[in-house]
Amino acid sequence: MAIKKKEKLPTTFIWEGKDKTGNPSKGTIDAENLTIAKAQLRRQGLLPRKVRKQTSSVFSKASKPIKPLDIALFTRQMATMLKSGVPLLQGFDIVSNGIEKIQLKKVINELKNDVNSGTSFAKALEKHPKYFDELFCNLVQAGEQSGSLETMLDRIATYKEKIESLKAKIKKAMTYPIAVIVIGVIVSAILLIKVVPQFESVFQSFGAELPAFTQFVVGLSVVAREWWFIALLAIIVSGYLFQKSMQSSAKLRASVDRAVLKLPIIGKILHNSAIARFARTLSTTFAAGVPLVNALESAAGASGNIVYSTAIMQIKNGVSTGQSLKNAVNMTGLFPPMATQMIAIGEEAGSLDMMLDKIANFYEEEVDNAVDNLSSLIEPMIMAILGILVGGLVIAMYLPIFQLGSVI
Repeated sequence: MAIKKKEKLPTTFIWEGKDKTGNPSKGTIDAENLTIAKAQLRRQGLLPRKVRKQTSSVFSKASKPIKPLDIALFTRQMATMLKSGVPLLQGFDIVSNGIEKIQLKKVINELKNDVNSGTSFAKALEKHPKYFDELFCNLVQAGEQSGSLETMLDRIATYKEKIESLKAKIKKAMTYPIAVIVIGVIVSAILLIKVVPQFESVFQSFGAELPAFTQFVVGLSVVAREWWFIALLAIIVSGYLFQKSMQSSAKLRASVDRAVLKLPIIGKILHNSAIARFARTLSTTFAAGVPLVNALESAAGASGNIVYSTAIMQIKNGVSTGQSLKNAVNMTGLFPPMATQMIAIGEEAGSLDMMLDKIANFYEEEVDNAVDNLSSLIEPMIMAILGILVGGLVIAMYLPIFQLGSVI
C-alpha cells in the first residue's frame, strides 16, 4: 500500500506590487516556496514587485507562544465553521488564514494534514498534548462518534472561555496587591540606597546626637548599601528553587495548596473558584455523554487545587460503589450546603448537567464579586502601607532638621 506523502507546511511571504487596476498594493500569502508564491499572486491578477519570506521578531505578536485563550478562540471558530456547513478541512484553512501567531498556524496546518491523511480529528489533537489536554481530546472524540462535532466544539469553547476567565480573576486577585507591595519595597530600597546617604553627610555636620528613629533608618541604609546585591541574589535564587521544588515535589504542592485555602479573603475566593471549576467541568463532560465516573476524573484534574482534587477522587470512588453524587459530595465536607442541595435536585429531576451549570455560574459570579470587592478594599490598605514606608523614611530624614530648628 502506498504511503501518502505528508504535505509540506506553507511559508508566509510578504509581497509588494500592484493590483489589477495598477494601484500600489501589498499583503501576505502562504505558499510552499517563493516561486509558487509569485505564481499564486499572478493568478490572482496581481503584479508583485518584491516578495520576501516573513521573518518573526522576538517581540512581534506573531512570534508569541500559544496561550489557552488562543486555543479557545480556535475552537470557537472551528465550531462556527462547522455550524455554517463548512467542511472540516476547509474550516482549517479559513481559520488558519485569519491567525497571526505563526506557531498556532503551524499547529492548525499539522492538524489539517493529519485529518486529510485519514486520521480522526481527536487523534490528530492527541499529537499536541501541550495545547490540547486529555479532556479536550475525549470530548472531541465523543462529538465525532455521535455525529455532533460542531455542538461539542461549541461546548468546549464555552468551557475553556469560562475557565480562563475564572483563572484571570484569580490571577488579578493575587497579583495586584503583590505588585503594588513590590513597587513599594523597590521605592523604599532606592530611597535607602540613594537618598538617605545624602542626608547622612548633612547630619554629620550637625555635631549632635540624631534621634533614635533617624539612627535606625541610617543604619538600615548602611546595611542596604552593603548587602543589597546579596539580598537581591538571595531572593532570585530562592524564587527559582521554590519554583523548581513546586514542579518536582507533589508534597510541597499539596502543602502550598492547603495553605493558600486558609488565607483570609483570598482563601474564600480560591474555594469558590475550585467549586466553580468542578461544576463547570462536570457539567460539560456529563452533558457530552461521558459517564459520571469518568467525568469526575476529568473534574479532579481541572480543579486547580490538590485539596479539591483529592476530594473529587473520593467522590468518584463513592459514586463507583453506588453512592449518590449528592451523598458523595456531602461526605467530603468541602462543598457548601447550597451546592450539595442543587446537585441533589439535579439528580432527582434528571437534569444534573443543567444544575451543575447553574452552580458554576453562581460561584463564578461569586468569585467575580469577591475580586472586585477585594480590589476596592485593598487599595486604601496598600496606599497606607506605601505611605508608612515612604513617609516614614521622609520623616526620619527631616526629624533632625526639625529638632535643630526648634533649638535655634
